[in-house]
Amino acid sequence: MKMNTYVAGVGMTRFGKHLDVSLKGLAGQAITKALADAGLGVDDLEAAYMGNGAAGVVQGQEMISGQVALRELGIGKIPVVNVENACATSSTAFNQACAMVTAGLYDVVLVCGFEKLYHQDKARSFAAFDGAVDTEQSSGMLGALQALADRAGVAVDTEHAGKTRSVFMDIYSLMAIAHMKNHGTTQAQFAGVTAKNAFHGSLNSNAQFQVAMSVEEVLACREIVYPLTLPMCSPIGDGAAAVVLVSERKARQLALSKPVKVLSSALVSGWDMTTDVASYAANMAYEYAGVGPQDLSLVELHDASAPSEIFTYEYLGLCEKGEGGRLIDEGTTRLGGSVPVNVSGGLLRKGHPIGASGIAQIVELTEQLQGRCGARQVEGARLGLAQNGGGMISLDAAAMVVSILAREA
Repeated sequence: MKMNTYVAGVGMTRFGKHLDVSLKGLAGQAITKALADAGLGVDDLEAAYMGNGAAGVVQGQEMISGQVALRELGIGKIPVVNVENACATSSTAFNQACAMVTAGLYDVVLVCGFEKLYHQDKARSFAAFDGAVDTEQSSGMLGALQALADRAGVAVDTEHAGKTRSVFMDIYSLMAIAHMKNHGTTQAQFAGVTAKNAFHGSLNSNAQFQVAMSVEEVLACREIVYPLTLPMCSPIGDGAAAVVLVSERKARQLALSKPVKVLSSALVSGWDMTTDVASYAANMAYEYAGVGPQDLSLVELHDASAPSEIFTYEYLGLCEKGEGGRLIDEGTTRLGGSVPVNVSGGLLRKGHPIGASGIAQIVELTEQLQGRCGARQVEGARLGLAQNGGGMISLDAAAMVVSILAREA
């Protein structure tokens, strides 16, 4: 929908392995930073939308994770909405909070995404992703894998899928093979995505991995499942990110410096359609915002695997179908290119704490639009897009969110 909401403040933790920090402790760090950035206090908050995807599986914290995290900061009384929507969890929380502010119900709303996926028992970490499919479907994930394998014309590895690696890596590998066969995309182009994002991540103090890599180094790493080597697969992570949203009236009252406005946010669900769900959501977001892909200054997208980024270039209209690999070869999406993508390092290098990833994208876009990103700053950034999807039903993403933010003069 068309939005009329402003980002007053942002904050996040470094993503990584935080075994010694509690889930609510991570959330508290990000929320405290966002409130300080906005120049507001806990008493100014009128509602909170709290995004967490896996605490029930990993920590055993069910149902009230948002209230638990906020109570630690002395925040109570206000409405707290707990949001869970696979990898699109906090993007969905952001969408819903923006809608409530736009509708005039609130002037100041907190949105926080927070997650701890690392655990002494690695089986719990893997299990966090197992429920992001239709678990009551008889063929389950293996049926979806077989359908993708048939489309790619290869045999599916059912022995190791979901056991020695996330089953979603098998999904991405089969989609990658199909793209290679249909469009001539190469493994080196997929590796180029990781190399690009590794360069970007090396400039981001909040990224889990901050070491630059070459294409050759990416290709030389351990293979997970062809054509994916380890750095082509997003790592799990712990972390939190938060934003404080305000109404236009409150933004004027606060006299925000370098105000960032949410122009649109589209939340959709898959439905076994011929048009990809990401394209559907993107076109909706473009229409509501009154802009097109040619107007974008930068993009933060859901690169859960390196091939995913190339596919999403096409879904978002950054290029024609089948031409995503060309953008890597030409440097179009690298810092300094015409439309830099995942200047934060993306999920591939920043890491992927499910519930926190979506708001981390909003944090990056906001700081870029305000010119606060130092060595990784996109020159003249005025319009940014965030795309985040999650879960899988049949061959569709279960949830998809595309949001567009702009810097006001």
